[in-house]
Amino acid sequence: MSRLALPLLALAAVVAHAEEAPAYRTVNEIVAASAPADWRQPDPENTLYLELASGRVVIELAPWLAPKHAVNIRALAREGYFDGLAILRSQDNYVVQWGDPEADDEAKARPFKTAKAKLEGEFTVPWTDTMSFTRIPDDDGYAPVVGVSDGFWVGRDPKTREIWLTHCYGTVGVARGNETDSGNGAQLYVVSGHAPRHLDRNITLVGRVLSGIELLSTMARGAPPMGFYEKPEQRAPIKAMRVAADVPEGERSALDVLRTDTPTFAEIVEAKRNRRDPWTKLPAGHIELCNVPLPVRATPTSAPKS
Repeated sequence: MSRLALPLLALAAVVAHAEEAPAYRTVNEIVAASAPADWRQPDPENTLYLELASGRVVIELAPWLAPKHAVNIRALAREGYFDGLAILRSQDNYVVQWGDPEADDEAKARPFKTAKAKLEGEFTVPWTDTMSFTRIPDDDGYAPVVGVSDGFWVGRDPKTREIWLTHCYGTVGVARGNETDSGNGAQLYVVSGHAPRHLDRNITLVGRVLSGIELLSTMARGAPPMGFYEKPEQRAPIKAMRVAADVPEGERSALDVLRTDTPTFAEIVEAKRNRRDPWTKLPAGHIELCNVPLPVRATPTSAPKS
């Protein structure tokens, strides 16, 4: 056999493999071709509406990953704690925070009614085999294992059997002081910039924004270094924060979240890991956790209610 024959045979094998491989689809194409069963509708009991003058921010809680804080935040919302408070902070490429501007002054701070003033941090929770988890195949610098749990970015430690939410864009967390029990959900923040994963397992995270993140991420930046507004007139007022279950059905935001335990989601992850569209010349063969898409769409009018 000539020296030329081997390269030709190898090339033929590559061509044959390419012909057998399924056609590449972009994330948008995969989402467009998805089936109704690929989607779920958020539980109204674990969905919050942050109402601003500029519109509505929809937040989904992950109660299995921060159960005590989810209960407390719902209690705060139901007692009207957030109504009339404000956006306190907008730090460039970092977070937007909201709550009571007078929280540090006991004489002026808004009192709680049924919600608890102190909660021990839920930086991690015990992993159980009943929890949904779809592993992302690539290495991560902040957790032994990473993946997605029912539509939320998470880290896991198989040795300690712990799981936790991670600081990806749109993730909602509980602001706290130095003490681990100083965050009760009365001051919340959303990640509005590059993922600050170094905060993972140091703060209680409770959910993520499903829609309306642009209403927060585009707010005028506060004063350096931490982005807090120095003047009351700089703070955007909060009209209300409500539990979706308490809102008349006709006034709710009809949203679908892509299920993350399906072949459709697996194809989306691989499409991002190895882009093979005409523009891409060198597929990465890798994906960071926070770059994994978690699609949300307006519920089609013909979709059945779950």
